[in-house]
Amino acid sequence: MTDVPQPKPGILDIAHYVPGKAKAPGIENPIKMSANENPLGASPRATEAFAAAAQRLSIYPDGSAGALRSAIVKSYDLEPERLTFGCGSDEVFEDLCQVFLEAGDNIIQGQFGFAAYAIFARSCEADVRFAPMPDMHLTAEAVLSQVDERTRIVFLDNPCNPTGTIMPFSEVRRLHERLPGRVVLVLDGAYGEFVDASDYDQGFDLARGADNIVVTKTFSKLGLASARVGWGYAPAAIIGALERIRQPFNLTIGGMEAAIAQLADRDFIDRSVALVTQWRPWLAQQLGGLGLEVFPSQANFVLARFPNKPGRTAAEAEAWLAARGVLVRHVANYCLPDCLRISIGLEDHNRVVVERLREFLAA
Repeated sequence: MTDVPQPKPGILDIAHYVPGKAKAPGIENPIKMSANENPLGASPRATEAFAAAAQRLSIYPDGSAGALRSAIVKSYDLEPERLTFGCGSDEVFEDLCQVFLEAGDNIIQGQFGFAAYAIFARSCEADVRFAPMPDMHLTAEAVLSQVDERTRIVFLDNPCNPTGTIMPFSEVRRLHERLPGRVVLVLDGAYGEFVDASDYDQGFDLARGADNIVVTKTFSKLGLASARVGWGYAPAAIIGALERIRQPFNLTIGGMEAAIAQLADRDFIDRSVALVTQWRPWLAQQLGGLGLEVFPSQANFVLARFPNKPGRTAAEAEAWLAARGVLVRHVANYCLPDCLRISIGLEDHNRVVVERLREFLAA
């Protein structure tokens, strides 16, 4: 040991979270389809509310998020005492890990599930077990095969990021029924608004009657990514534990006011969802027509697999697109080095990315 501060074991082994690219060198205002943001921007009502909140920069926000809590209760028909809030749903995940994990415990997530789960678990000196997704789909059986006496949390992003695939709700029920009662099942519904499959449910009713289910949501995907507002719905006992460690002023006044305004702007929400459900199948069909394998997505993006041939790889395609002002997400850090995740954009954006990829594959 040297006479300087040392991180606890495992911290320096954690890989950094890699966000989608935001800049293309030498190109102003590239088309950004790398971060699953809303191509329509933010709700005009939310923008106005956020700007008005600037008049209160000198005061602390409401630590109980009372007004936002009431707005969510009204929109989702939930019990107010069963809500917790975070700086994005990421903070809810982190708090769950802090509350339930000790060194030697483990979490389970899908093989290609959201990278932040593993980061938070490993920061608690817990292990991460990956349930296999051989066809990009996660099954209850695959998760249950990883459970042991030290399993404390199962994270299920449904739809999954970055695959876009879903676990049918019958499978979610089966998974919950067979999980030990001591294991917390987290249903991450970050992309739930974009699902149009008939066999899908966000899980609030199931959670209402369970002692070990947490449903999480975020305002990021529909236009408030920079506001960082997320929340969770959980049993009173879990909420009580989370509230003991939640940062006292973890949401800003501007973020909460924008979220409240967005919830009330149904026209904007409907238009945002309609854009995705209209152009998602078109983009998938067009990419498939270029000879790429495209996986069935229920999120606001599609995942495409590229050939493992020099001059045709996903990494080369990402660089080709960036050099021409189009940013997409290479998901090598998700152990998918042959895939690109492409967010649904405006009509012009979608057409441009297809045309540029057509040029790339023909070059």
